[in-house]
Amino acid sequence: MKHNKKRNTAFIYETLTRELTKTIVGKDPSRKARLVGILREFFSKGAILRQELELYATLLETTNIQQKIAERLLEETKRAYQRLDENAIFDAQSRIITAINKGLGQEVWSNFVPNFKALASVSSIFNPKTAIKKKVLFEQVIIENMSVKRSWAPPADLKPLDNLAYNSFIKKFNNKYGELLQEQKDFLSRYVTSFADDGFELRLYLNEEISRLKTQLTEITTEDVEAAVAQKASEVVEYLDGFRHREFTDEDLKKVLKTQELVQEIHSHDSN
Repeated sequence: MKHNKKRNTAFIYETLTRELTKTIVGKDPSRKARLVGILREFFSKGAILRQELELYATLLETTNIQQKIAERLLEETKRAYQRLDENAIFDAQSRIITAINKGLGQEVWSNFVPNFKALASVSSIFNPKTAIKKKVLFEQVIIENMSVKRSWAPPADLKPLDNLAYNSFIKKFNNKYGELLQEQKDFLSRYVTSFADDGFELRLYLNEEISRLKTQLTEITTEDVEAAVAQKASEVVEYLDGFRHREFTDEDLKKVLKTQELVQEIHSHDSN
């Protein structure tokens, strides 16, 4: 049975979030607005596809637990999935597929999703039409993945998506921002998915990260450094203070990324 990625809710979510990141890098506010609208409509809290996505996450993101617990978790997750309204899921998937095709274009389906095989494996477990032998093999891999630290290698003849689109995106992304620092990756990850909880997690993260950056920059302004650097640091601190009094924009995104890089460069220079 061939896997239909357009009927895989987790794949739809992953490809949309990657497309959203591309619009941020490519400065396409109109396309970004359409993407956020689709994500908000179909994956907001309480939506049927959000409920299904959370069950995918339970199996894919749980690690390092005892095998017996993993087996119990799998069974409970399958039972929870069976309680979902199959017709409501199919209807919501049909509507989001239409929204993507009409509002964004077929190219969205070509986005490279690194964990596609894992998503397909879980989809096969949830699908009552999957052959018993194949389902048992998938379930065994799921259990091992939750109970043992290992990389995904589902026993399936599912071919990975063409990575041409992914490589093209990475090249464009790196040309725009260069090699990302870990804190920049963390920040972008929260920014891209902030639609899911109306930006709650992003605001929490920004409170901590902006406080960290301000502390670092304030130290720079009080140390014996060049006047130009101190002045620049003071200006950035003043700018960061303004975040609490207005909506966060794409320009703010770039400013935080650049500030993270500035702080890292200054501290790297100090350590040398």
